[in-house]
Amino acid sequence: MQRRAFLMAGTAALAIPGTAVAAPSADLWNRWTRHDPNGTGTVDHSAWSAFLGRHLVAGGDGINRFRYAAARNDMPALSGYLSALSATQVSLLNRTEQFAYWVNVYNAVTVKVILDNYPVASIRDIDISPGLFADGPWGATLFQVEGESLTLDDVEHRILRPIWRDPRVHYAVNCAALGCPNLQPTAFTAANTPSLLEAGGRAFVNHPRGARVEGGELHISSIYEWFKEDFGDTDAGVIAHLRQYATGGLAAALAGISDIDDDSYDWSLNDAGSIG
Repeated sequence: MQRRAFLMAGTAALAIPGTAVAAPSADLWNRWTRHDPNGTGTVDHSAWSAFLGRHLVAGGDGINRFRYAAARNDMPALSGYLSALSATQVSLLNRTEQFAYWVNVYNAVTVKVILDNYPVASIRDIDISPGLFADGPWGATLFQVEGESLTLDDVEHRILRPIWRDPRVHYAVNCAALGCPNLQPTAFTAANTPSLLEAGGRAFVNHPRGARVEGGELHISSIYEWFKEDFGDTDAGVIAHLRQYATGGLAAALAGISDIDDDSYDWSLNDAGSIG
């Protein structure tokens, strides 16, 4: 089957036949490399965990969805948490604390931008990014830390990806779409980050939206195409990554696979209102 091709705007994809894949590269913002390797400071993310506990729903289909309609009445709690994050001196934290901080920033700001514009069918419908051809909210200034204005693209592509160089970042950040790896049911912390990254990888790879083999052909999430540079920059690198997490029938099927045949992604909102 011919590989689907996508045109990227921020992290949003439009299906444009015959268009080459393009995605934001990991472009380090040096200002955010500051950290204290011996720092003992911590950030309290319990408010985010509590917010997730009230509004995140684990679907029977393996996809976590969010009760956006109900959460709109709980906005003060989310705004208070984000205000506390904004006031944090993240440069004084150690690397482990910083990773959890930035992941939670990304996910909480994403939920807030959905709530600010709800109801919407897809996050891509929130066209607030600057630029004539911009799509979605990823390029809009939505947050401030240490006096710096930040976008969601800054957090993902200029901080998380280039500093940590860990492909599992893609299992941590959530863009409010059904095709995305699940929003985790608890906040990331220095203590639980390793287990959440591994659990996120296993859950996504072994779900049909992550990878599946049908008729001897490998179908993958477009995430692995858009950000192939994070997964070895080749089909072989992506497949090797999938094999690290695949279990059961998928693991057996991948044993005979050497090429990727197709990729896809569902940008529909991960709204719990869409299920019974």
